[in-house]
Parts: sequence; C-alpha cells; structure tokens
Amino acid sequence: MAVRKKKAGNEILLIDALKDLCAEKEINQDTLFDAIESALIFACKKTANADKKVIVDLDRDNGIFHVYELRDVVEEVTNPNREISLEEARSIDPKYEIGDVVRNEVPPNNFGRIAAQAAKQFVMQKIREAERGVVYDEFTNSENDIVTGTVTRIEDGNVIVDIGKTEAILVPVEQIYTDRFQIGDRVRAYVAEVRKMGKGPQVYLSRTHPALLKRLLEIEVPEIQEGIITIKAVAREAGNRSKIAVFSNDENIDAVGTCLGEHGVRAQAVTKELGEEKIDIVKWDADPALFIANALSPAKVMRVAVNEYEKVSRVVVPNNQLSLAIGKEGQNARLAAKITGWKIDIKSKMQAKDEVLPEDMRVVNLIEDRPKKKKKHKKKKPGQQNQGGQQNAQPQA
Repeated sequence: MAVRKKKAGNEILLIDALKDLCAEKEINQDTLFDAIESALIFACKKTANADKKVIVDLDRDNGIFHVYELRDVVEEVTNPNREISLEEARSIDPKYEIGDVVRNEVPPNNFGRIAAQAAKQFVMQKIREAERGVVYDEFTNSENDIVTGTVTRIEDGNVIVDIGKTEAILVPVEQIYTDRFQIGDRVRAYVAEVRKMGKGPQVYLSRTHPALLKRLLEIEVPEIQEGIITIKAVAREAGNRSKIAVFSNDENIDAVGTCLGEHGVRAQAVTKELGEEKIDIVKWDADPALFIANALSPAKVMRVAVNEYEKVSRVVVPNNQLSLAIGKEGQNARLAAKITGWKIDIKSKMQAKDEVLPEDMRVVNLIEDRPKKKKKHKKKKPGQQNQGGQQNAQPQA
C-alpha cells in the first residue's frame, strides 16, 4: 500500500518527505529507511508475538511497503510462531513443500497504538543517532582546524560555545589568561579534540594551542595558502609571546616581511585575535646555526657553535645584547629553544672571552663586535656660535 500526504492541493509520496528530511538533517537516506524498516518489524512483533519472524519490504522509490510474517513449512509443528504444517500451508497454496517459507502479510492497521508509538520513538532515536554521527564525522574532519562560534553560557569557568550543529567546550586550561568572555561574545578557537559521548559528540576547543597561531597566520597570509611561504615551526607561551619560523620557496619573496605585511598589519591582526600576544616572525634556515641566530631575534648574534649530534649550541652576543637575547625571565631564550628544538647556552662577548670550544662543535661567525670610534670634536672658528647660541668671544686686539 502506498502512503501519501497532501500539500498545497498536490499529492506527493511520503517517500519524498522522508528524502527531504534526510537532506535537512544531512543524514544518509539508507540510514533512515533502515530505521523505518526496523521500526515496522518492532511494531509488528510488539502487536503479535516477539518470537515471530518478520520482514519488511519497503520500496525506497515510491514508498510502498509490506510487512510479512514468515513461517517454515514442516512435517510436525513445534513452534507455531515460526512454523506451519504442510497441510495448512497447502490450504493457502497447493504448491508448498517441506522446507518452503510461507509469507503472511500483516496489515499495518493491525498495529496497536502502543506499538505504533514505540515504532515512532524507535525511528526518532535512529534519526538522533544519525545526526550525532554526522556531527561527529564533520568535526572529526575539522580537527586541527579553526571554528568560530558564540558563547551561550559559562559554567564553572568552562565556556560553552555554539558552533552551529553542536556546542563545544572551552575549558579554563585552554583559555588565554587574558580572555574575559561574556554571553554573546564571538569566539575563534582551535578544534583540539572530538570525543564520542553517550549524548552525542563532544567538541573540545583550545585558544592556547600553538596550531591556533599557525592557522590564524595562514588565514591572514595568502602566500602561505598558495604554498609560496611555509610555516616551519611554532613556539608559543599563550597570551604573552610567541615565535613562528617561516621560509620562502621563492627566493624573490621575503618570508618574514610578507608575513608581517605592510606596516605589520597582518601580524597585528593575529595579535589582536590572541589578546595582544606578542608575535616574533623569524626566518627559518636549513643551517641550524643560522636558524638559532634568527630565533634569538630581536637580539643580534655574533657567533653560534653547534654540536649537531647532541643538538647543543653555544651562542655569543654583544655585551649590550645579553639581556635582550635571554629576555624577561628567560622567555626569549626559552622560546628560541622550543622553536629550534636545540639546547641554547647564551653568553656575552666578555663572558665568552676565554672560552675554549669542544672540537666536535662547528662554529659560525656572524657579526663582529667592533668598538665604537670616538667622535673627534672640531675646533670652533672665531665667531662660530656654540650650541647654546652664544658667539665665541673675539680675541682682543
């Protein structure tokens, strides 16, 4: 029998409505039709007997379906719910033989109210499960990416964010310490993990993950998306300072300058998103000694000695650059070590004056710390004004 419904005076098959539902919920049609078939079987068994063998024949093109009870033809019946005698089977059709299966159609009209309600709940449950599966698959594919959402509530420091098809959670440890969220605020965060839970998938966000900085810079710099510039490494202390190493695959393009943008606008956009976190963009180099020197920016480096087997380096900087190279509370040196993956020992020129380097270290000299030349003061000619504007006294006759 075909089940139809009317809409705007035109008859349309219920099957079309089901397909529309699948499109709206973004679930596979087979998933929904399988659920309907299972629900019909469930309703039939609940109405008659759970021990009965039931199948559903559903035409997925026109919506016509039939429900059948199946019984095996046997010589002696031991289970009336699943078996039928040869004599009784032949009263239905003389062609039946032992071992055949008798199909007896069960009209849906015979389904009781309770059975129909149970079938409806069964279908709704399957739809919800399918929706959860769609959400899980979508956000599993979005792992290691950025999503944008709106704060809906804050519970015990956890920020709950509406990201479209589901809600995500931003736990306190994944928040930048300068973040101060309120309900309705827009949040941009990194999808750190997606877990399957009893009530559906749970998406966990992060604003402290180093990859958030990487993805934000990729969004701001088209040359990264085009593959002209590559992000090689990221080191981050969220909310305070970060370093990101970039490399240009085109020798005519300056990787650092391109990422900074004109007047630093590209880097400033990322900084603003991260709560004024300071970002150092440095040039990556295949030579670890040069990369270490670049990573210690803004400090100038005179010499780098490296042991490539142990990944240990010794760096010498000008006397007036030592505190800059180390940074406040060692932050600059610490981030340089993170981004390079090397242990870095920094000394001033004076401290390294008598240092003897091991033979297994390769030395790369970068700049020479030459003493500043003293300016020679020119003798002032008679009548020449001083800096204060007074004229030199004229010699008396």
